[in-house]
Amino acid sequence: MGTGFPQDMRRARPLLGTFVEICVSGPARSDVDDAVDAAFADVARVHRLMSFHEADSDVGRVNRDGHDAAVAVDPWTFQVLEAAVDLNRRSEGLFDVGVAPALQRLGLLPGVPDDPREPIGGGAHDAIELLPGRRVRLRHRGVRIDLGGIAKGFAVDRAVEALNDRGVAGGIVNAGGDLAAFGSLPHVVDIRDPRDPRHALCRLRLRNAALASSGGRFDPLASAAVGPAVIVDPHSHARVCAIIGASVVAPSCMLADALTKIVMLAGEHATPLLQHWQAEALFVPASGDVRVTSHWQDSVDLAA
Repeated sequence: MGTGFPQDMRRARPLLGTFVEICVSGPARSDVDDAVDAAFADVARVHRLMSFHEADSDVGRVNRDGHDAAVAVDPWTFQVLEAAVDLNRRSEGLFDVGVAPALQRLGLLPGVPDDPREPIGGGAHDAIELLPGRRVRLRHRGVRIDLGGIAKGFAVDRAVEALNDRGVAGGIVNAGGDLAAFGSLPHVVDIRDPRDPRHALCRLRLRNAALASSGGRFDPLASAAVGPAVIVDPHSHARVCAIIGASVVAPSCMLADALTKIVMLAGEHATPLLQHWQAEALFVPASGDVRVTSHWQDSVDLAA
């Protein structure tokens, strides 16, 4: 995914398992530099709180101790879990942060479940108990949570909020393809073709909105081939294969990030959820044709 707009400051840092890039408009001043530092600090905070890989993160502590007692977490972690539980309920289980054991069994997350024979728990709205005092409890030992499908978008939103709060006029925050644009000017964004990520599938103009994409893994330094998607169906525990790539525009990057997983699993059947959150989607089924939701068709320029 590429972007194009006039920029006065452009900086990047390795965070969230990818490179986070912040481009802002406006004259170069020390307060703008401070605002960008604050935005990166908020992204780093999300990384620190919600990493599956860090034992002392909120996620690590909940996965380790949350079956035996409620675990107090940071307000941001609790906010993301509230959103995840709501998305799980509204999507009838298609979006589920409780599939970490399935991801571990497929080698997509490190480690193995405590007891590989134990069945994976039900949906997040049944398996995760959110209690007063920002405390979290897991209802049985077959549950492990992974916020990788929503936390990156939340981090982008927090970075944009930090920039807005400090008076930055406009810009874009891009965390490995999950991005949000803000300000009075539209930003041109190219979406890679999931069938061949070396080429653009389409171009769109983004203004005060967020965009996220999901699809197969692609490493241009290793191979031109696209690997399978790392999204697991919470019902079958198998990798998604019917759809090879999806992009969603939504009011927040957290929503866009989560909704791409639902579109990857449900295709056209995700339309009611997209409408509920005032979101639009583009996706490519395994057949190779490109499908775009009706209200987004006039905003997307498909590549020839």
